[in-house]
Amino acid sequence: MMNKKRTNKIQLLSCIILLIIFQSCASKPKGQFNYLKIPVPPRYDENRYWAALPDKEDLADLTPNGLTDRQPEAKADVFFIHPTTYTIKPGNKDWNGSPRDEKLNKRTDESTIQYQASIFNAAGRVFAPRYRQAHIYSFRAEGDKKRSAQRALDMAYSDVKVAFEYYLENYNNGRPIIIASHSQGTTHAMRLVKEFFDYSDLQNQLVVAYLIGMPVKSSYFRTIYPCKLPDDNGCFCSWRTYKEGFEPKNHQKNNNIVVTNPLTWKADQPVASHDKNEGAVLRNFDKIVPGAADAMVNDGLLWVSKLRFPGSFFFWRKNYHIGDLNLYYLSIRNNAVLRTEAFIKKNDN
Repeated sequence: MMNKKRTNKIQLLSCIILLIIFQSCASKPKGQFNYLKIPVPPRYDENRYWAALPDKEDLADLTPNGLTDRQPEAKADVFFIHPTTYTIKPGNKDWNGSPRDEKLNKRTDESTIQYQASIFNAAGRVFAPRYRQAHIYSFRAEGDKKRSAQRALDMAYSDVKVAFEYYLENYNNGRPIIIASHSQGTTHAMRLVKEFFDYSDLQNQLVVAYLIGMPVKSSYFRTIYPCKLPDDNGCFCSWRTYKEGFEPKNHQKNNNIVVTNPLTWKADQPVASHDKNEGAVLRNFDKIVPGAADAMVNDGLLWVSKLRFPGSFFFWRKNYHIGDLNLYYLSIRNNAVLRTEAFIKKNDN
């Protein structure tokens, strides 16, 4: 018994030491944003500046067992804007990450492109640009660093905008469009949808916008509204996932933030049990895990009462941001197909 207690103390001490080491090595931007020190901009006429393209092999082409990449016959396109992968890892000392950074690109591809962008390869051809993403610190900068943080985010959006313009001119050819994004990607996708689709003829090509992981108010757009039914088109879906009862810092009641239930997709059905979850995709990418999470809409948040998958007992987080998409992988995948089929049917008539 004493040996077990001693072992536990040693393990705890080791964890504390590792945490201290990690924090001391963690990087965040040094000084203020400087236009003279920004990374070289991407050229979207070169395939290397796209994390995913239909005509090249990439990790957005992958599928878990039992699913199929249907991009070759797809009638729609998916423009996917990935979340932040330029984080507090040692060496990340600039306000914006470089699209030429091979280690950063590998991290992006093996995480968000494989586990998130692949969700949509049944509904459309997947386009995912690399961009000079803002450092994760940009979202929590304080004081005199706030202006630098906004400039870093503006820089990132400028790349996303150029990539989308290149996509429209060279790839789209009038095809239906799905916009999909997570976290920092949604920060940029919101601006993109407002600038290119809201109160614009291009809205006629919008199948749906999945704006996930950031708060989006129902009044943010003028003519693009929250989706109310599973097969609605020209609308947007959004949610942020947390453990039941948890509220993030600075959360305000009656906030007008849109929350779509990713298991029902119906505005009048805000609660869904675990058995409605068709399947999550976790660290073991080749396996679908049905019933991994339920979903309850609660005042601007999506709550999960209990995670149900092997090892979930050790998942101590109350913020499930990292699983916003993957906890509902198959449900989102099938919904994207449904909305695309509904869009094509309406426009063929």
